[in-house]
Amino acid sequence: MPFTKFTDLDFDQIKTSIKDYLRSNSKFTDFDFDGSNFSVLIDTLAYNTYITSFNANMVVNESFLDSATIRENVVSLARTIGYVPRSRSSAKALIAFDVATETSSPTLTLNRGIVCSGSYNETSYIFSIPNNITTVVNNGVATFGTANDPIHVYQGTLIKKQFTVDTSVNQRFILDNSFIDTSTIVVKVKGVNDTGEGVEYARIDNILNITGDSKSYLIQEIKDEKYEILFGDGFFGKKLENNSVITVTYIITNGKDGNGPSNFIFSGVLSSASGATVIPTDSVIVSTISSASNGGDIEPIESIKYFAPRVYSSQYRAVTGRDYESIIQQIYPNTESVSVVGGEDLIPPQYGKVFISIKPKNGSLVSDFDKKNILSKLKNYSLSGISQEIVDLKVLYVEIDSSIYYNSSQVSNVDSLRTNVINSLDLYANSVNVNKFGGRFKYSKLLQIIDNVDNSITSNITKVIIRRDLNAALNRFAQYELCFGNKFHINPDGFNIKSTGFTLSGLPDTVYFTDIPNKDASGNLDGSGMGVLSIVKESKQLGTYPVVIKSAGTIDYNSGEIILNTLNITSTIVPNDIIEIQAYPESNDVVGLKDLYLSFALNKSTINMIRDVISSGDDISGSTFIRDYYTSSYSNGELKRK
Repeated sequence: MPFTKFTDLDFDQIKTSIKDYLRSNSKFTDFDFDGSNFSVLIDTLAYNTYITSFNANMVVNESFLDSATIRENVVSLARTIGYVPRSRSSAKALIAFDVATETSSPTLTLNRGIVCSGSYNETSYIFSIPNNITTVVNNGVATFGTANDPIHVYQGTLIKKQFTVDTSVNQRFILDNSFIDTSTIVVKVKGVNDTGEGVEYARIDNILNITGDSKSYLIQEIKDEKYEILFGDGFFGKKLENNSVITVTYIITNGKDGNGPSNFIFSGVLSSASGATVIPTDSVIVSTISSASNGGDIEPIESIKYFAPRVYSSQYRAVTGRDYESIIQQIYPNTESVSVVGGEDLIPPQYGKVFISIKPKNGSLVSDFDKKNILSKLKNYSLSGISQEIVDLKVLYVEIDSSIYYNSSQVSNVDSLRTNVINSLDLYANSVNVNKFGGRFKYSKLLQIIDNVDNSITSNITKVIIRRDLNAALNRFAQYELCFGNKFHINPDGFNIKSTGFTLSGLPDTVYFTDIPNKDASGNLDGSGMGVLSIVKESKQLGTYPVVIKSAGTIDYNSGEIILNTLNITSTIVPNDIIEIQAYPESNDVVGLKDLYLSFALNKSTINMIRDVISSGDDISGSTFIRDYYTSSYSNGELKRK
């Protein structure tokens, strides 16, 4: 008699199925008695079936990119569609230094390998270069790098490996080290009649425009995060000759841990034109042009699953926004998130342009050097007639003002409870759903996270605030536009918009931005969804704000847009010429639209722990229960809030 179900994979379900089968056979009577020997055999059969089904399920899962969990399998599946996961990336620093020497050599060479060392967080890191750097000696001084043309040094140690080609066997060229920064790999092939280390081969990503004579190579990740180098077969890329010598140099790095060092000590090796080692006549002082940054870890499994099919679908052509997203991840490994907006979507439209905004993994701005490098590499993928422009990052911050009520009879340390709340919120703040272009801040999920931190938390009242930072051009007249991408809440009495302090030319007092919605003759909202941005100052009377400039700009509450008239801002309270402008959104679910990078600013949020006197039993009637609200009004040139 066959089983009625073949989908039961749990141990108990399998055991029940076996018993059901035996129950139909009258020759066996003790199969349902747990103390019998037959029951032990049934348990053994069920256990063996369970293990077999589990292994079969794992094997099937590992055969598909979406369900695979083991990195080696994910990488192998991505390899079949031509995707090479990003390697670790070395932190790069820009330096310059002069070397005083008594050598008669007209040139001085900084040998590849270790150049300097730097420390950060009580840890020392080595920095190297993958190729020799040669410069001219002038009056006994050799200059390596300048402020305008510095030397790029890579965090890590330079490794050298050689292979001798044997065409009689199926030979593989595997680099034995993990933690390799593949961008630093240099491959040279020395033929039988060549001198030195031979001819340098170029790394390629695909076989487009590759001929049988192209001196090129490919790389692929293999087991244990190691890499294999692949050469041509005579049709796509030059075929290797027997007894040729392959020399490969590369840097192994600490990845993102190498970010931070800014002071360096020279430890490089110098040589003359003849190859002799040269000792500097004085100590070498290293000048730091830019501290070490942009180091990153190897591409995680989730990222490989996401980008591999998208790179394959783009076929290395930048046409759609998804194409740009996947290609930029490849050419700029420090990318955390990318937004691509076509010029036709802008107001007014700018046809023939693509605007790219990139959030680096470390920091918030892409350097001018990296911008030029990215745009240069994009030309190999983009269509003719379409120009790309990289715009600076626009961050939409989400802050919260949360009053968390707790039962004091269940809490021994309020500070510890508050710390646990902050730690839980920090996990949400760092989640991939929030910190990205197109990210979404989910209000209901936030409330659930707070309530689930501890059983002593009885409820929470949480207000959501959105913020953009205005980078003021000091001491000159300028106009500004800030788009929040989310509808503003309209408070009929104003005070929905507020800012940090700043000063204006000709006004001695610190002033602030706030809003006044448009009203009709009866004093009601006129329904236009528009308002006036005013500039106010504080007065000695608490809650009163005299209006300095009633109309300093306009507010579109429906589109979440603020436009400032011409102003001459002279200083800001917040460092780096920043004015923080906050608003209450109409919806507590906040979305980072188009080129806005959504970020949950927990460090700017307010977390108040309030004793719940009702749950604690101190005030059953609730007569002393704390709740907050405010009203405001505008009259006689003053805004009042109470």
